[in-house]
Amino acid sequence: MHSILLVDDEPEILAAWRLILENEGYEVGCASNGVEAVARVALAMPGTPDLIITDWMMPLMDGAELCRRLRAMPELANVPILVHTAVPPSSDGRDKHWDACLRKPVGADLFLTTVAQLCKQRH
Repeated sequence: MHSILLVDDEPEILAAWRLILENEGYEVGCASNGVEAVARVALAMPGTPDLIITDWMMPLMDGAELCRRLRAMPELANVPILVHTAVPPSSDGRDKHWDACLRKPVGADLFLTTVAQLCKQRH
């Protein structure tokens, strides 16, 4: 079973995607912002996640800073990151610390296909 850390400041989005992912057999941990996400992974979540899905625009620590911090942690440097956001990050390639980006709203089929592909990268 793959484990996923889902990070979003909107509780309805967290609840909906958590339910969808758990119904697909994933183990899902949640955080409501980047600070909480870093704390969860620092406490070993339980275990290192196979995928991190994060929003881009969040209070306390946004997705850009979260991605930078995760990539700086040796135990998480190779964990794929999916950015799931209404406002996509610039795609100029500089300072890119994520593996894929899906723009909200996204259909469940594309979301789950992308999640499965990124989880396969990890194993």
